[in-house]
Amino acid sequence: MDAALKALAHPGRRAILRLVWDAELTAGELAERAGMTKPGASQHLRLLREAGLVRVRVAANRRLYRVDQERMTELRAFLDDFWSGPLARLKAMAEARARASGEHVGPSRA
Repeated sequence: MDAALKALAHPGRRAILRLVWDAELTAGELAERAGMTKPGASQHLRLLREAGLVRVRVAANRRLYRVDQERMTELRAFLDDFWSGPLARLKAMAEARARASGEHVGPSRA
């Protein structure tokens, strides 16, 4: 999971993931669409592959990249689990402070 989170830390890699979310693209297509050099895109793709976030498929003499949906699902589950406890505690703390100060908590009343 650490490699995946580290890979997501770079905006260029996040841009690549958005581009290959629903479509397979070559490194050259990704470089052009993301405004990168081909060597830069290739370096980002290498890190994304190593983190398991993209898959590569060879078709004739082309390498096509696409997001690994299964790995992204695992990453989402990890993040949901990671944040669920702290967010629930933060919500409870904010609600307790609001009640203590006499503020209205919840949806506005019309």
